[in-house]
Amino acid sequence: MGMVSRARERIAAVRCGADTLPSPNIWHWPEVYEVENRAQDVHGEIWRVLGELVDWTGRDVVDVGCGDGFHLPRFARTARRVVGVEPHPPLVRRARARVAELGSVEVLTGSAQRIPLPDASVDVVHARTAYFFGPGCEPGLAEADRVLRPGGHLVIVDLDVREPPYGPWMLADLPGYDAAEVDEFFARSGFRIRSVRTEWRFASRADLAAVLRIEFSAPVAARAIAEVAGLTLPVGYRVLHRPKPAGLIRP
Repeated sequence: MGMVSRARERIAAVRCGADTLPSPNIWHWPEVYEVENRAQDVHGEIWRVLGELVDWTGRDVVDVGCGDGFHLPRFARTARRVVGVEPHPPLVRRARARVAELGSVEVLTGSAQRIPLPDASVDVVHARTAYFFGPGCEPGLAEADRVLRPGGHLVIVDLDVREPPYGPWMLADLPGYDAAEVDEFFARSGFRIRSVRTEWRFASRADLAAVLRIEFSAPVAARAIAEVAGLTLPVGYRVLHRPKPAGLIRP
């Protein structure tokens, strides 16, 4: 099942009052997902854009849906405190093992709708391809605002279905997905949206194939593997950014 398909299922779960819906890729194949994380954005374009939007140096950061904690050490290089929030206990354990030597980082069990932190306790809320997929994520947006201090920032990184070849593969698994509707939702919610073009690079064809097979249905994965000639592919993302007003009224 593709990532966008899982996104829509999660949104449906939120609308029905459920806290968490499984993410088959990292839940069932965390080792393959580690390969995927290491292959993604080899030139650091997402981190470059995030750094232009938000300065987390000496500040408190929470990574919502942190999985097994892959991005936590990167924030910890300059942040004062980093908290990973993840609903799946096996991933919580893996994340804690990853950051065991980092004294400024902790990993808590929780969800986007129920972040286990006090009001106004962090400066940055970051979520990457987790929960915040468009209409239906309002409870998570409200929760992010709750834990952010005035003047803090919510940044969301999501895949862009408009960018080939990855985007069309996603749409093949979810033809009813409306990118314009999703962008309009976030714009109405006060976000600015930046498009980011990245490159994924794999060490072997076997690694590339394994990753595509956990991200897409079998027919789409087979098509994707056939369409990639080498070890790299371009992948588009959208970085969504919303500051929390320091005053009472959102601009």
